[in-house]
Amino acid sequence: MTGSAPLVDVVRSGFLECRHHGSLVALAADGSVAFELGSPSRPMFPRSSNKPLQAVGMLRAGLDLDGELLALACASHSGEAFHLDGVRTILAGAGLDESALLTPPDYPVDDVEKLDYVRRGGRPASIAMNCSGKHAAMLSTCVRNGWPTQNYTEPGHPLQVAIREAIEQLAGEPVEVTGVDGCGAPVFGLSLTGLARAFRAVSLGAPGSHEHRVAEAIRAHPTWLGGTRRDVTKLIAGVPGLIAKDGAEGVYAAALPDGRAVALKIEDGAQRARPPVMVAALRRLGVDEPALAELATAPLLGGGRPVGDAHFVGW
Repeated sequence: MTGSAPLVDVVRSGFLECRHHGSLVALAADGSVAFELGSPSRPMFPRSSNKPLQAVGMLRAGLDLDGELLALACASHSGEAFHLDGVRTILAGAGLDESALLTPPDYPVDDVEKLDYVRRGGRPASIAMNCSGKHAAMLSTCVRNGWPTQNYTEPGHPLQVAIREAIEQLAGEPVEVTGVDGCGAPVFGLSLTGLARAFRAVSLGAPGSHEHRVAEAIRAHPTWLGGTRRDVTKLIAGVPGLIAKDGAEGVYAAALPDGRAVALKIEDGAQRARPPVMVAALRRLGVDEPALAELATAPLLGGGRPVGDAHFVGW
């Protein structure tokens, strides 16, 4: 990882305690590069920021979901009750149940939901894992095509081949490297510039297109994409027409309905650094919504009271 830029300073009690480096790229409405920092052309794993692109690939392959269930197919959900019920609905529509999921058993990713889940006697389960909505959609796509469901996460499976082709077409570049994501499904590596182009393509999708269906599901149902306490939910709800998706290891991508787009990665994977960088990039692109103020800094506490924050310093 070379060529990254300083993006976020963490200041506690007036003292610079930490600095997060990374890369970002922003596209103008016409698709040209508006500005960039670091090395946005080098390959990286988009992690869960790939999910809206994977959903486009599944729709192209015959998946029949819309609305909140399609948003759930794009989700790294918090594990709230409505998320888990939605996963069951997708599976039932394909004639399957939770036992078909290949997601590793886990607890809900949201701390509040995790504590409630444990209090109710919940144990690690595949459906509680934050990627279970995507996996349920993958299984549904397989059933519609008569593809095997026992090995749907293998890179050579027809489902994953179709998803990879869609991602490459949306990004306008070949997949540089293929790895295994935390959920066990393939993760297809792109540059940040390619990821921004892909989100731009989804956001600009013509009415009736698969891209438009994904974008509209995300815009209309952000709590199904994330959860009631998630920063990505607040961002989508607070910026009209925006689509966005957070990912592990400090990845974030977003696009506006006019084609402006941003993709970023924090080099050390710090999730707290994502929102301030995204807010700074959107503001530089001309977005000035009141909701951005809450996400512009990450507060630091000392003894339960604010003593500093993490804030953008890239320009």
